[in-house]
Order: sequence, then structure tokens, then C-alpha cells
Amino acid sequence: MNQEILIDLVTKRMPFGKYKGWLIADIPEHYLVWLHGKGFPEGKLGMWLHTVYEIRLNGLEGILTELKRSYSKP
Repeated sequence: MNQEILIDLVTKRMPFGKYKGWLIADIPEHYLVWLHGKGFPEGKLGMWLHTVYEIRLNGLEGILTELKRSYSKP
């Protein structure tokens, strides 16, 4: 897993939709499952969302929790 991608997940925000402004890492699982069925958007955003989906699917949320602590703004 590319560390730069993981950092993006905990620092970049959803640019549109119901979860606009949410950190990509915090997007609810039900929305990620819905996107998986419908198709993730193109480009980096789609890759980020798909990565969060895979992390959650494999029970690896702890990775994101630790990174959020490291990269959260005081």
C-alpha cells in the first residue's frame, strides 16, 4: 500500500454529494458499499473511495485511525 495514498485518505475531503466536506476516511461504510455496486467515480477520488472500501472490507480500519492521529490538525 502506497503511504501517500493512505495519507490522502485522512487529509482529503469529499468534494460533493451528501458527504461533502467529510474526510475520505470517514465516509460511512453503507455509502462505500453503495458506490461499489454503482461504480466508483473516475480518477483519484474513485481510487481513494475504493481504497477505503477495501480497508473496511478487510477489517483494517486501525490503519486509518492511527494515521488520523498523526495527521490531524491541532
